[in-house]
Amino acid sequence: MSPAVPRDPASPDITASRTGRGPRERLTALVAITAVAAAVLLTALLSPRTAFAADNPYQRGPDPTVASVAATRGTFATAQLTVPAGNGFGGGYIYYPTDTSRGTYGAVAIVPGYSALFANEEAWMGPWLASFGFVVIGVETITRNDGADARATQLLAALDYLTQRSQVRDRVDATRLAVMGHSAGGAGTILASERRPSLKAAVGLAPGTPGSLSLATNHVPMMIIGGQTDPTVTPSYLNNLYATMPAATPSDFVQIAGADHLFFTRANNTEMKVLIPWLKIFLDNDTRYTQFLCPSLADPQGISLYRSKCPYLPPGTTSPSPSASSTLSPSPSVSPTASPSPSVSLTPSPSNPATGCAATYRTVNSWPGGFQGEVTVSAGGAPVDGWTVGWTLGSGQSITQLWNGTLTTSGSTVTVRNPAYGGSIPAGGSVVFGFLGTGTPSVPALTCTSP
Repeated sequence: MSPAVPRDPASPDITASRTGRGPRERLTALVAITAVAAAVLLTALLSPRTAFAADNPYQRGPDPTVASVAATRGTFATAQLTVPAGNGFGGGYIYYPTDTSRGTYGAVAIVPGYSALFANEEAWMGPWLASFGFVVIGVETITRNDGADARATQLLAALDYLTQRSQVRDRVDATRLAVMGHSAGGAGTILASERRPSLKAAVGLAPGTPGSLSLATNHVPMMIIGGQTDPTVTPSYLNNLYATMPAATPSDFVQIAGADHLFFTRANNTEMKVLIPWLKIFLDNDTRYTQFLCPSLADPQGISLYRSKCPYLPPGTTSPSPSASSTLSPSPSVSPTASPSPSVSLTPSPSNPATGCAATYRTVNSWPGGFQGEVTVSAGGAPVDGWTVGWTLGSGQSITQLWNGTLTTSGSTVTVRNPAYGGSIPAGGSVVFGFLGTGTPSVPALTCTSP
């Protein structure tokens, strides 16, 4: 016979307690236990996002929605630096969140296509992505005729500069890096991913180059985005390219309805609403964003073809994110030439006055019957709190659209005032607004006043 197990005198006698209860007491106890168990289960089911947030040090920003992902501006204020030529690439620009309380950020290097300048074609992406919690370096190539191989080399050189020698290196997590490029720059993105498989993500925007290009040895999570009407990097070309992707490599193919080859050089939220979740998932390990890509697109407006390999699970996660917390609705309409909110430049303008503000103009692009202009408003030796820029339109000119400012016209007189979010400029800093005009571009005589 087994010896009796001694009972702790401080423990209640469960047997005696049970024998002393009547049916009503036992029923009450059972109901109470059931209620507690249900509450615990409900809490566990409803709070995976909170639990993951506590476990994920890279998560940045509030819970996303369909509308917030498609917005032209995230929740982070941003700033900008100019990078001189050298360090293995032709210089460029850095855009970054100014908030230092969140720790370091993932980073992405972007390179333009053959013969193009980042400043002319992809600069709109810099402050847009930075406002969603990424550090961005826009790469100007050593020569505009550099091929895909050279663009790959310079993408990686730019990331090395960003993480090792740049003024914002302390804001960048060198273990969470991505590359992106358009056309020949997209082909360079593919080559860079093959050369540095430690990269966390890559995005090819209509990637293509003369000769053979393959994804067969790529192991970096890769998103390919193409245009439905692209005559240069055609849908059939991209379809054949994407077919070479290894089955085990996380990848995603997006085709934008009605987009031509230069669609990606113009500000739009159709590509941004898919590539931002891609970067969030694989740079920030943020599974809150998988809901926008899996099991299908949460906002398919403007997308003519979509192929995914869902679920997308970054390292360290074992289950897809919770379902979307927002109601599916069409994304806000954004003009292909719209621009994100301004970011403050930390590089002083040589034309800065001692006090007050100054304004300079440049023509970004032109075509028969129209043009795109850009105005940089700079502060002098003292901060500026509010600004107004004015000029007179040339013969046959008019302004059809303006961003990052408030436009007023009276005849040929143009007045642009700062928007509510962009009135303050630090000493030596600057902000930029842009516009579309009809007629032939000219260099106006600008005035700038500050209260």
